[in-house]
Amino acid sequence: MNHINDIIHRLRCGESERQISRDLGISRPTIHKYKIMATMEGFLDVDKERPSLDQLTQLLGPIPQPPKMPSTLEPYREVVEQMIEQGIEMTAMWQRLRSDHGYTGSYSSVRRFAHRLQLQKLGDEAFIRVHSEPGEELQVDFGSVGKLFDPRSGRLRTAYVFVATLCYSRHQYAELVFDQKTATWIGLHRRAFEHFGGVPKRVKPDNLKAAIVKALIHDPVLGEAYRRMAIHYGFLISPTAPAQPQQKGKVENGVHYVKRNFMAGEMFADINFANQHLLEWIREVAGVRQHGTTHQAPLYLFEKYERTALQPLPEEPFALLKTRVVKVHPDCHVVIDGSYYSVPYAWVGQKLDAFIHERIVEIYAGHQLVTTHVRLHNKGQWSTRLSDYPPHKAEYLIKTPDYCRKAAARIGPATHHVVNHLLADRPLDRLRSVQAILRLEESVGSQRLEDACKRAVYYGDMRYRRIKDILNAALDRQPLPESPVKTDQHAYTFARNTVEFFAQIEEKKS
Repeated sequence: MNHINDIIHRLRCGESERQISRDLGISRPTIHKYKIMATMEGFLDVDKERPSLDQLTQLLGPIPQPPKMPSTLEPYREVVEQMIEQGIEMTAMWQRLRSDHGYTGSYSSVRRFAHRLQLQKLGDEAFIRVHSEPGEELQVDFGSVGKLFDPRSGRLRTAYVFVATLCYSRHQYAELVFDQKTATWIGLHRRAFEHFGGVPKRVKPDNLKAAIVKALIHDPVLGEAYRRMAIHYGFLISPTAPAQPQQKGKVENGVHYVKRNFMAGEMFADINFANQHLLEWIREVAGVRQHGTTHQAPLYLFEKYERTALQPLPEEPFALLKTRVVKVHPDCHVVIDGSYYSVPYAWVGQKLDAFIHERIVEIYAGHQLVTTHVRLHNKGQWSTRLSDYPPHKAEYLIKTPDYCRKAAARIGPATHHVVNHLLADRPLDRLRSVQAILRLEESVGSQRLEDACKRAVYYGDMRYRRIKDILNAALDRQPLPESPVKTDQHAYTFARNTVEFFAQIEEKKS
């Protein structure tokens, strides 16, 4: 419509059809067609106002649209939408459609269709580009980079690249590792801070388990080791909201940049060799390039503005040697590097997290501290707290013979006599019987137990079962006879020994 309006304006100014065709690049027959239409409608009369766009639209109808062909991916719309939600890359999406669904179209068709779906999903949603001050924020993330050779195990293993990007300068630290465990995560942060020569005010991690135990929008739960490290270095942890990767877009782009510019098409002898070249590449290539957003070299911005804005490193680095998942065995102990550490009996059968420092071992259930021990350095050593056992199990270890004698003397002379008599018995160990007798005080009191022991001593039967029967029958409340009962000296012995007894039986059989 703007072109038609321009043609009418030029005709009213007296230009020829040839001149208008040459200036606008429109064929002369088209110019002539619109000249006839304008003449019939009176648009060329200089005494009248030029037609508006609405008048032209009403006269000529809506602007013709180019024909639209349905996409070859329309039958796979739901599949593509699911892949977009899963965050699958375009190349992998195209390959899966070909192998799993028999799609025969091109990669460009997949890219255009997926891009159109993403725009439809976003609609008119607006995003805020957050600008950070020097030293304010560091974004960290992992990305898979395929397999690398591990010289320690002697085999190829799946490797990951850890990238830490300072949000102001876009200067990076990157390192290749084989796992994302807590100890690895802590060590990567420590080496990144040392590389930058300082600590940012805030770190924004992804929601991996080493950093965030429970990913929630308003009340995320931090991993205990990461929380302690943040306190040690003095930075705040600002977790990324679930399913919102755009909140850490600077490091997301950094991970892709490392994968597509450093790793793509490269073959390294092993992971150590790759890490050496990665640091050189950051310093000599990535650090000196002109960044697409800042239009400055990241290393230049870092050295001029951001290095001095970082918080100083603490005198001592955060020392966490390693972490382990340990199981509490039925003996109320966990095994760490061949040494044994006791845990309260309520945790038997459960798996806990052990944080191993240079001097101590801390054992956690999630973010709850369960117990702490001084670290043992030799295999086979035991660190045991008797209070970690169930009370009825720990009694045998806590209540030693000396302990029982003292407790019995406190109750009374008869009880003391019973305890000494049973502990002096040979060869049978009667410590458990003594402990059971003393435990009766908890239910009947010291006076009744003392009276029951007097009766047991009087009748010469000082077994635990006899004392308990006396208490059950309330015989301890009955007065004792005036003269003691004389017990038969053979009451508890046999007239013949075993050899004579069985020999006589054999004679009778023969």
